Amino acid sequence: MAICFYQSLRVVMLSPFSSASLPWVQVAPDAPYFITEDGLPWTPVGQNDAITWPELEGLFRRKNLAAVEEYLVYLTQHGVTCLRLMLEYAQGENRYFEKPVGRFQPNMVRLWDDLFALCAKHGLRILLTPFDTFWMWLRWKYHPYNKHLGGPCAGRRKLLLCPQTIAAIKTRLTFVVERWGGSGVLFAWDLWNEMHPAHMGNSADRFAAVATELSQHVRDLELRLYGRSHPQTISLFGPALHTHPTLADTIFRHPLLDFSSTHFYDPATLDHPRNTIDPAIKVGELVREALEHTSVNRPFFDSEHGPIHLFKNRRYTLATTFDDEYFRHMQWAHLASGGAGGGLRWPYRHPHTLTPGMRQAQKNMVGFLHLIDWSTFRRKNLNHEITISEPAFAVFGCADDTQAIVWLLRQNARYQRKRLVDPAAPPLAVQVQVPFLKDGTYLVQVWDTQEGTMQNQLRAESRDGSCTFTVPAVRTDMALALTRTA
Repeated sequence: MAICFYQSLRVVMLSPFSSASLPWVQVAPDAPYFITEDGLPWTPVGQNDAITWPELEGLFRRKNLAAVEEYLVYLTQHGVTCLRLMLEYAQGENRYFEKPVGRFQPNMVRLWDDLFALCAKHGLRILLTPFDTFWMWLRWKYHPYNKHLGGPCAGRRKLLLCPQTIAAIKTRLTFVVERWGGSGVLFAWDLWNEMHPAHMGNSADRFAAVATELSQHVRDLELRLYGRSHPQTISLFGPALHTHPTLADTIFRHPLLDFSSTHFYDPATLDHPRNTIDPAIKVGELVREALEHTSVNRPFFDSEHGPIHLFKNRRYTLATTFDDEYFRHMQWAHLASGGAGGGLRWPYRHPHTLTPGMRQAQKNMVGFLHLIDWSTFRRKNLNHEITISEPAFAVFGCADDTQAIVWLLRQNARYQRKRLVDPAAPPLAVQVQVPFLKDGTYLVQVWDTQEGTMQNQLRAESRDGSCTFTVPAVRTDMALALTRTA
């Protein structure tokens, strides 16, 4: 019934979407990062956003498109390249994409038409996921997919088991592909937000089968309509890997998915941070673990993280100074450990917006991105293999045989009740040894992550597969980019 209704609705729908597009993004052919179709490196820098949050709420019913455009301009000025968005936000009753199932709400379709057009105008892309599964789960009794409201699904624990529900999901995906799938504004599909055994009767047995069915549906349709397809992933609530380890086969190695993404949450550090150092160290561990699971040359990035326990359970918003440093440390730990970009924060602030300091941190990281050739960087995590002379620092890094990234984080100089890194700590010289690099001469570019500027440039020699050099003065943290010059 939903499909028949959908077909008839297309005749009376709003005028077809049209907008100037952007070059499509694809996975680099020989590196675990992204490039555009014209061969330029492209890195996902951004955060999770939502159509009901303050900076995008003006889209609905076109209440304030000028304010939305001003926000998008602000993002591009700070180096942001993409937003992770859910097609609907189910915390309330007036942002459902379908109501009833198969009837695509004209106000919501126009909202997405406008957002795609504005993003195309300002060079931003969207990582799109079709359902807000968090609020859909919590507010199931109100959701149009609920059978008691005329939907196809008898219970939320059968969402990805019910054939009629899968058919409705495909109908939604078909509508989106046909209307917006031809645009390069669509960076990639997160085919299902935080796929979980709870959506399949508390069993992980059908994880791969559901991933295959959704992936093939979207890719086959895109190939038929556009002759190419957007990258695909399925995101996972990270701790679920520890209770259901077989999920790794689908999330990290499914042959139809193009990149891997998980959501970094950890009760002891990330969810309830007591300082700004331990969360960064945990991010380094989580990226390394993810890369050990991930297929060779498949990009990985964390597509959701933040102080969820403090915000959701304790009703507490972190102090801005603390949160800015927590954010900056986590993004550099993510990038240096081998993730694509700095990860995508879920704001977990009141209101749901990132701070100016976080935006500046993103801008400062973007400056560093130009120092590496991502289209050829076949990185391996070296957090444990890189050695340094100074135990005052934690070290994070990744490399192939001609390029490397290293990030040093001060861990022995804490102030304000040992929560922050002391900016007045005495600078220390740090000798760094990066293994597995081809013999030759390397340019070591020393990047100030707080100022977003080049602090120094060094020359170093790699001999017998090891490159050793000394950074003369590191106070709090420092990022290093190594590239072979001869």
